[in-house]
Amino acid sequence: MLKLMIPILCREGAPQAARHAAFLFAERCVSEVELIEVLEQADQGRAAAFYSRGELRRREKRLMLEALMRTRAILDDAGVPYTFKRVFGPRERTIAEHAANDQADMVVLDGTSLGFFRRWGTFARLWRVCSKPVTMIH
Repeated sequence: MLKLMIPILCREGAPQAARHAAFLFAERCVSEVELIEVLEQADQGRAAAFYSRGELRRREKRLMLEALMRTRAILDDAGVPYTFKRVFGPRERTIAEHAANDQADMVVLDGTSLGFFRRWGTFARLWRVCSKPVTMIH
């Protein structure tokens, strides 16, 4: 049985990856899912010129919490056992490190809400640095 890691990268969450994990759990292919919320530095970008670092971090956490709740609701409805972790750092490297340290068998990336170039750029970088298989739902 597999242990899946589902990274939550954006404000829409990872609903398609959660549905895929629920299907695999129902087929008895998956034993556990690990949700990992990856937050990058909030003080980088244009918004840092207008808002304080604390305000940007609070806003990002609130929006990501809503995304996490949508993703968790799908797993709860299907009865999938899961754990949750919030980490900070560069997306691809952080996901790869936690996949290796937490003994995840596979990383399932939900790219449905990402733009075309961001979707494939994120997938290509993650595929290069991750020692585990990476699957993208799009």
